[in-house]
Amino acid sequence: MSAVLLEVCVDDAEGLDAAIAGGADRIELCAALALGGLTPSIGLMKRAAEAPIPVFAMIRPRAGGFVFSQDEIGLMETEIDAARAAGLSGVVLGASRPDHGLDLPTLARLIERADGLGRTLHRAFDLTPDKEAALEQAITLGFDRVLTSGGAMKAIDGLATLKALHAQAAGRISLMPGSGVTAANAAALLESGVRELHASCARPLEEGDATLLRFGFASEAMRRTDRETVRTLKAVLSG
Repeated sequence: MSAVLLEVCVDDAEGLDAAIAGGADRIELCAALALGGLTPSIGLMKRAAEAPIPVFAMIRPRAGGFVFSQDEIGLMETEIDAARAAGLSGVVLGASRPDHGLDLPTLARLIERADGLGRTLHRAFDLTPDKEAALEQAITLGFDRVLTSGGAMKAIDGLATLKALHAQAAGRISLMPGSGVTAANAAALLESGVRELHASCARPLEEGDATLLRFGFASEAMRRTDRETVRTLKAVLSG
């Protein structure tokens, strides 16, 4: 049986270093993980390109839903170009119609722009009303994997759907459970048959400067990737 790959999402240089030191196999590079992840800065992309493991950049120009204007799609194309120029291995994409189905024309356009890069469909997939159809669409579009919680708030609660989707995929695309993945539930998630998991492995980051909090320059909800948490999860996956 092939080894299980651990992808860790990070949104700063310290988290990047912690994920690598803890044994992550791949990085999802973001800004603003508290908002579900936005496109990282060019500076962080260039820093991450020095990593000894593959790094995929989130391509999401703003917080909120995944229905994008033509201007925003243009921004996303430029951000894909930046990820390639920085030397990253891939990108993480998603776009929806107002009814939460996948926006196929937009995704086809972004996939074309990302030619030669690895391509992950992000959790816009979890909003789709027909996940079986959306999985077939992702395969046709040319995605390498789908990051999904099985449509649940936490991946462990979507386990039945994850099992069904993995069976449907039949090796044509990888299913990568994400959302609330921990060392405590990783073994149960692997029962679905998947060989990739996505986790933040983060701990609360306490901001001791009350002035920063008061002015809104920091948040009590801030978290950062923890090396030992990554290492513990990786140990579970390594058996």
